[in-house]
Amino acid sequence: MSMIESVKTVLSKYVDFSGRARRSELWWYLLCYAIVSGVLSSVYQATQSSIVAVLSGIVSLGLLLPTLAVHVRRLHDVGRSGWWLLLELTCIGGIVILIWEIMDSQPGDNQYGPNPKGM
Repeated sequence: MSMIESVKTVLSKYVDFSGRARRSELWWYLLCYAIVSGVLSSVYQATQSSIVAVLSGIVSLGLLLPTLAVHVRRLHDVGRSGWWLLLELTCIGGIVILIWEIMDSQPGDNQYGPNPKGM
């Protein structure tokens, strides 16, 4: 899955917390999100424009739900409930979530749906 396909998929499943997401879908989307955030931050630092600050806030709020949804779908892909995302609120929970999101998909179907790889 390419970056463009990944972003299109995540945004088309804006608040779809069901199903499964491949690793490439999550990581390409997060890379694109980081690039957009970095560009907006750099423009703000250079201009100190309140318009850019407001735009950055709107983009962040607008992408909050699809970001959460793709994380939940990724956890579903490795056989975990999306509620495990709450571990991110603890000190080391982010490391556990990162490890799960790096893991390969569960082969075959699981309780969250068919394998997105088609295996």
